[in-house]
Amino acid sequence: MKTTTYSRIYRIIHWAVAITFLLLLVTIFLRLTWMNKNNMADIIGAYLSGTDQSLSREQLIVLAKQIRKPMWDWHIYLGYVLTGLFSIRFILPLFGEMNFQSPFTTGLTTKQKMQKWTYLIFYVCVIISLITGILIEWGPKDWKKPLEEVHVLGIYYLVAFIVVHISGIIIAELTDQKGIVSRIINGGKRMK
Repeated sequence: MKTTTYSRIYRIIHWAVAITFLLLLVTIFLRLTWMNKNNMADIIGAYLSGTDQSLSREQLIVLAKQIRKPMWDWHIYLGYVLTGLFSIRFILPLFGEMNFQSPFTTGLTTKQKMQKWTYLIFYVCVIISLITGILIEWGPKDWKKPLEEVHVLGIYYLVAFIVVHISGIIIAELTDQKGIVSRIINGGKRMK
């Protein structure tokens, strides 16, 4: 099997996308767990019950949303960063970098076809997430709810892709592509 080397631009884009996705997952995780509006409203309500103050459930939810808003703003900023990174990723093949590999290419093994299909599906899902995210922010307000329903599905493909990607790396590292991790870090050049 041919040993793949990775250019500097390839590695920069790869790791920038990976870090951005992980940070996006952190914002999603926080929103779904500790910073969930209902959990935060309960904490605020419990605190206020020990004072002479009280708020209605609706007011507690509004306050909880305001507290977590700066964290959620980072989700939006990271979405813009990811849009920029993927725009660069899709422009680079015009300059001979990070070319797309078709799963329809003849002579591919089943494993190679599966890898290429995985990436193709991943790219389609990312594009859908980016477009729905942009439209949630900038599109007509009456589109917001249905777009959010589609956008939220992104967590499922993202977590699935990360699991498949890391599993594939481990399998490759243990079988026919030893050193793949170091090549995506240093490009495949021998260290002196």
